[in-house]
Amino acid sequence: MTHSTPSQPTPPQQAEPQQVLVALTTPEDVDSFLTAYPLAAVFKAGTCHKTMQGFGVLETFLQRHDLPVGFIRVVDWRPASNHVAERTGIQHHSPQLILFRDGQPQFEVNNWDITPEALAPVFEAQVPRRSAEGTVATDDNVEPYRQLMRAYLDGQLSEWAFQDQYVTLFRDDASLRSQREFEALSRLFGDPDAYHGGLHQLGAPQERGDLRARVQALLADLG
Repeated sequence: MTHSTPSQPTPPQQAEPQQVLVALTTPEDVDSFLTAYPLAAVFKAGTCHKTMQGFGVLETFLQRHDLPVGFIRVVDWRPASNHVAERTGIQHHSPQLILFRDGQPQFEVNNWDITPEALAPVFEAQVPRRSAEGTVATDDNVEPYRQLMRAYLDGQLSEWAFQDQYVTLFRDDASLRSQREFEALSRLFGDPDAYHGGLHQLGAPQERGDLRARVQALLADLG
C-alpha cells in the first residue's frame, strides 16, 4: 500500500494594503479629513501635466509609506483649496503637497519642486513605512491617448497633427497618474512645458526615431 504525503496548506496571501486617497470637495471635508488622520497630506491638483508628474512622484512614496492623502481638484473645488490656504497661511500653488501632523502644516512643496529628492528626507523622517508595499488607485484612464494613437496609426491624422494634439492633451492633463503612466506618456515627445514657443519648437515628429514604431510600442505597453 502506498501512502500519500498530505500536502502542506498554502498560507493565505497577505492582501496589499490600500492607500487612503480621499477627495476633499468642501472646506468641511478638509477639516474632517485632518481630524480623522493625525498624520496626513493634502495634494492640490492643478490643470496641467505638472499635477500628473507631481502625483506620480508622490505615488512612488505612498507605495512604501503609510500616509493618508486628501486631494483637491482646484478648479472644481476651489472653496476647499482656499480653505487650506486660509487655515495654514500657506500661499496656494498647484500642484501643491502639504504634510500635516495633528492638523498643523509641517512641510510644503510646490510645482516642479515635487521631486524624489525633496520628498525622500521628509518621508524617511516623518512618515512610517508600510509592512508590505501598498497600492495606489489613480485615475488610470489613458483612453484619450489610445484614441489619438489609433487615429494616427489608421491614417486619420498626419504626423504633425498627431504631435500637435498629443502634446496639447498631455500639457493640459491634470490626472492623478502613477509614475509608470507619466513616464510612458512622456516617451513620445517629452515634456510639453519645454515648448513655450509653440509647436514649431518641437522639431519634426520623427526627430526621436521612427514615430509609427514608437506609437505602436507605446500603445502595446498601455494595453
